[in-house]
Amino acid sequence: MSGTTQVTYATLTADNEELNAAYDDGVRTARGWLGAQIGAPGDPSPGDPVEVHSPADPSVLIARVSAASPQALESAVAAARAAGVRWAATPWQERLRVLRAVADLISERAPEMAALMTMEVGKNRLEALGDVEESAVFFRYYCDQVENNGGFEAAMEQLSSTELTRSVLKPHGVWAVISPFNFPMALAAGPAAAALVAGNAVVLKPSVQGTHVAWKLYETMLEAGLPEGLMQILPGGDEVGKALVAHPGVDGLTFTGSYTGGMSVIDAFRGSYPRPVITEMGGKNPTIVTATADLDAAAKGITRSVAGASGQKCSACSRVYVDRSVHDELVRRLGAALGEVVVGDPLERETFTGPVIDADAVERFRDAVEHARAAGGTVVTGGEVLQGRDGLPGYYVQPTLISGLPADDELFEKELFVPLAVVAPVDSLDEALGHANETVFGLTAGLFSGRQEEIEEFLARIEAGVVYVNRPAGATTGAWPGVQPFGGWKGSGSSGKAGGGLHYVQLFMREQSQTVVG
Repeated sequence: MSGTTQVTYATLTADNEELNAAYDDGVRTARGWLGAQIGAPGDPSPGDPVEVHSPADPSVLIARVSAASPQALESAVAAARAAGVRWAATPWQERLRVLRAVADLISERAPEMAALMTMEVGKNRLEALGDVEESAVFFRYYCDQVENNGGFEAAMEQLSSTELTRSVLKPHGVWAVISPFNFPMALAAGPAAAALVAGNAVVLKPSVQGTHVAWKLYETMLEAGLPEGLMQILPGGDEVGKALVAHPGVDGLTFTGSYTGGMSVIDAFRGSYPRPVITEMGGKNPTIVTATADLDAAAKGITRSVAGASGQKCSACSRVYVDRSVHDELVRRLGAALGEVVVGDPLERETFTGPVIDADAVERFRDAVEHARAAGGTVVTGGEVLQGRDGLPGYYVQPTLISGLPADDELFEKELFVPLAVVAPVDSLDEALGHANETVFGLTAGLFSGRQEEIEEFLARIEAGVVYVNRPAGATTGAWPGVQPFGGWKGSGSSGKAGGGLHYVQLFMREQSQTVVG
């Protein structure tokens, strides 16, 4: 990005003068982009524009977004089909050259694209820079996977000396990507990169709140040299997404969003034959703290996973099970750590927690706090809506910790997508694991323990796709492509393979066995 240190979600160590100066320059550039008119390219009858405003300051207009028309959808799928045929016939080595150029241009433009992201969805500057750079790393990592596997072509065994057989992985054709607001670039770029490196064309339908960032990604990919027609973008809300899911010309689809939305997509994505669908859904992610844990490390790691990105990560920690013997002390330290989190304008350097995305998120937060108090819980820290106070016009809430609720309370079960966690005492690791696994979700989980036997038991029994042990950089958060493959079990994901991992690109391909006798 700046030619110095890479920003990741786990380290966030690049908080240096050079990087911050580059980001401040990016803010000035991004402000010149505000108020853009965005719609499907060449759409003959776009929908009425919907205004997208900044969650940090709703008076700031980010863009006017027109929903793609049915005609635009038809044109996008047809154009992607034609371009995809050419792309699939392109040698994989040439595909990698183009996609690595895309990665380099994304990195080059990181400061201004991260600044736009901060304004559009409220991420602090380092989280936003990490989101942009992760997008570039997805392209690089998936290119490396194809290269390291020889284009996924392999010779097989022979039954006779006259025949040769090989296994070849081939693209499906047109791959749709429906991306969320909380990682408006990385969760569009990640599946798009995998689909493209596998030889598919892509049709992207971004979240309305996040459209401008997705549009800048789309523009950057074209400017980097992606062939015409290969990448399509269809702005709009749920109706556009449903139409894309239902379109018979879509050969495969990736959806990132809620559990309810993902299950609906799985049910709806049917045709005259099965089509591959990858759903990455929500989480209700637990952290377990045993009696032997380093409580300072636990408090730091849980705080970062509760308050980072305003709790709007599907990997955010939202429930904590702590050994009864250290419960009160952990609650004290965790409450103090959460209380020190700086909440404010995400454009400002010192801010850690920016706004939640909209008024509905504020209401979910308010309802959860009111429920906790009515149910006899204690608000250890936080609990307040800050909107309209201390010069904060946007959708701001305090990072919040709640104790004193029974472990079967609804706040231990419902995904809220706000910076709020509940904590409960347990009498054993066995009890904690039982609570941790007793959910439809299985995305991330964390453990803090000083005993190897406890660590081994946790790793053997926890039902989650991404797990961390003794990690103050993030108890349940902070995965990075090529380092921690990111994907959920159970109701948190449908594929069993994780993004940014060794087996993800193959999900976007299908195998053909080729036997030639001669």
